[in-house]
Amino acid sequence: MVAMLLLLSACGSTKGTTGEAGTAGSGGEQTDQLKVVLLIPGTLGDKSFFDAANHGLEMVKSELGAQTKVIEMGTDKTKWEPTFNDIAAEDWNIVISGGSEITEMFNATAEQYPDKTFINYDTDIEEAPANVYNMSYSTNEVSFLAGAVAALATQSDMPNANKDNVIGFLGGMDIPGINAFLVGYIEGAKYVDPEIKVAVSYAGDFVNPAKGKELSLIQYNSGVDVIFNVAGGTGLGIFDAAKEKSRYAIGVDSDQAALLKDTDPEKANLILTSAIKKIDTAILEAVTKAKDGKLETGKRQVMGFVENGVGIAENDIYKSVFPADLQAKVEEIKKKLENKEINVSNAMGMETSEIEAIRNSVKP
Repeated sequence: MVAMLLLLSACGSTKGTTGEAGTAGSGGEQTDQLKVVLLIPGTLGDKSFFDAANHGLEMVKSELGAQTKVIEMGTDKTKWEPTFNDIAAEDWNIVISGGSEITEMFNATAEQYPDKTFINYDTDIEEAPANVYNMSYSTNEVSFLAGAVAALATQSDMPNANKDNVIGFLGGMDIPGINAFLVGYIEGAKYVDPEIKVAVSYAGDFVNPAKGKELSLIQYNSGVDVIFNVAGGTGLGIFDAAKEKSRYAIGVDSDQAALLKDTDPEKANLILTSAIKKIDTAILEAVTKAKDGKLETGKRQVMGFVENGVGIAENDIYKSVFPADLQAKVEEIKKKLENKEINVSNAMGMETSEIEAIRNSVKP
């Protein structure tokens, strides 16, 4: 009888990535509850990229009834791959992480555990093992819309706008993924005003709000009245600087005004909108498909306006602070992007010299 039970147990192991992900993986006890783990290559609290992913995991728990866990791996990159391997060896059905920085090691771990499903919620790398589902977002397109908002604001008679048609951009690092935002932002701003200038700074860090504030103050003092945050936790310093100087900002990844309005409404009211990657709903959708055996792994899905993967925050602050006539112009541009009437360049396929030329073309 013991032998028969062992045989039956072995036959009931987890199905492959295109099968249902409802039982525990190798080494775990049998259960009908979906088990999903999220590994953050950093720490929570950025009110942006990582917090959006965590919200997606919370949705997986509440809407799918899954057992979930989030693990903050910190900023020491040497610990990431061992952590991936340790967690993958446990009985999680679905392992989630995100970012191009982790993609190579994440894929290497996935190849060692072919009976588990791995989801990379944001990577620019197309290649993926057969059990990995990669996602990326049309950040160039949503940044185009953010650039249009910034340009319309700076040339308006809004109370915190000045007469200088100069807007700002703060990136975490000078890397392709960040410059995809930059190029779209510049093109969107120039679509509104071909003569606009864009001050560009890179913090060299994604977890340093003090550095973000320092660089933002330099921009605001130079005549910039709107800064686009593409710097993760470092970008929180932009909002501190905006409050100090009574200037505007644009958030990224999440609706950052909504995340701040309860704790600091004065600061939140200066965030005109946010260029949102809908990471949370993308994670929920991917896990739901995996649970139902419908997730097409081994590929990368690009999420744009049509796929409801990106958008700008059109919250109460946007509707009350940003004038209605300007909102109408933004809506018109958004429709053109959705209908592919506007083609936005993508820095991911550009040479460094091309990006440098674009930056210099709008340098104040």
